[in-house]
Amino acid sequence: MSWSATLPLLVLASSLLPGLVIFFLPEERVATRTILNLSGAVLKLVLVGVMIRGVYHGYHYETSLALLPGLDLVLRADPLSLLFVVLSSVLWLVTTVYAIGYLEGSPNRSRFFGFFSLCVTATIGVALAGNLITFLLFYELLTLATYPLIVHRGTEEARRAGRTYLFYTVGGGALLLIGTVWLYAIANTLEFTARGFLSGLDDTCHPALVIIFVLLIAGLGVKAALIPLHGWLPQAMIAPAPVSALLHAVAVVKAGAFGIMRVIHDVYGIQFAAGLGVLLPLAVVAAATIIYGSMRALFQDDLKRRLAFSTVSQVSYIVLGTAVAGPVATIGGLIHLVHQGVMKITLFFCAGNLAETLGIHKISEMNGVGQRMPWTMAAFTIGAFGMIGVPPLAGFVSKWYLGLGALDAGQEWVVYVLAGSGLLNAAYFLPILYAAWFKPPAASWPSESSSGRCETAWTLLVPPMVTAVLTLGMGLLASAPFSLLEWARFITSLEYAP
Repeated sequence: MSWSATLPLLVLASSLLPGLVIFFLPEERVATRTILNLSGAVLKLVLVGVMIRGVYHGYHYETSLALLPGLDLVLRADPLSLLFVVLSSVLWLVTTVYAIGYLEGSPNRSRFFGFFSLCVTATIGVALAGNLITFLLFYELLTLATYPLIVHRGTEEARRAGRTYLFYTVGGGALLLIGTVWLYAIANTLEFTARGFLSGLDDTCHPALVIIFVLLIAGLGVKAALIPLHGWLPQAMIAPAPVSALLHAVAVVKAGAFGIMRVIHDVYGIQFAAGLGVLLPLAVVAAATIIYGSMRALFQDDLKRRLAFSTVSQVSYIVLGTAVAGPVATIGGLIHLVHQGVMKITLFFCAGNLAETLGIHKISEMNGVGQRMPWTMAAFTIGAFGMIGVPPLAGFVSKWYLGLGALDAGQEWVVYVLAGSGLLNAAYFLPILYAAWFKPPAASWPSESSSGRCETAWTLLVPPMVTAVLTLGMGLLASAPFSLLEWARFITSLEYAP
């Protein structure tokens, strides 16, 4: 097998193999488990870097394995897939460091990190899928790998949240399967193709293709938390903080949003989908989800639930940018796929620090916490300002392009949605920051953590500091030649090239 065919498999194996080994490690083998976790994450980053350089210079990386007659399991690196792969790989490393510190001394760590690695493997498989059947297989593997993480604590509340998660995601997977089988019966192919593989079909197929589009988007919309399919997400907040970070920033919700982008770009094609009249209704659903999620976030006192409803809102920016069907808006949606992940993982890391160090779970308990944990709250502040869209942070860049793209496409109503959601974002984040920085402490916290460290363990503090710096850097360096924005422009140029 050639290097171009081996590299996608190696990227997948760099998390799969360590995860399988970790399952069989005794709990006391902490050092071995840590080495396997970190070495796998670092190796994946190196391999992904090689792949990015190759794709940019025109190299083709693809692995094809026989699956069913006429259908292969295909792993392919293209510019769009690498956007998601980079997000998953970088944040896997950061989240691994955080999880090592967060779960220190807790039971069932080998089981946790084994499924954690399988979850990342499934996410990379979703990203590198070269056809819809491969995407479907890894998409369902992601459901199975994340369920044990959600119920990790083993409480009745955790099991209830896990059942809700399975009810929603298995149902969504069934819709996705029905749409995929029906699509194959009509088109006789499921291969992802630039500008879509359906545009050549005759007009008699169009009514069926509209129904199939609804089935596919509904199946993907469960994980993307589009209303009314979002109900599992706030309940899943019972999971440990590293799992919440994984669900919201790296894996599940991003797999749904990425899948919607794949369907629109590489199954239907943007122009063909617009001609079918399916993009405007999707944009309206995304806009409604943005406003609904922000409104619900306003009334949550539990910090993680407020962040969860914020995710319901923020992920739909990605869908909205894709559904607006213009090159500038597409750029905004693409970069928000990464920007939202980095900003939201920062917020969940900080929420985990507050809970783990001071036992703070509710916003009403956060008065004056900035005095006790200034670095954690500084990172939270950057993440929150980024979510609001304050310049020069990453969130401002993506919202700016979404707004410009809406105007460019003649859909001015989207600008009002963005403005309204920005005000709502400020309404549910700024009171947290005001209470944390300017209100007197409501409780008497020790000046040091129980282990004698001044704020919290370095494994808990470094990850949110790193992602906060990334949030700032991706905004300040957006116009640099090596930036994420330039890669998004590269992807969009392929889609909209004459």
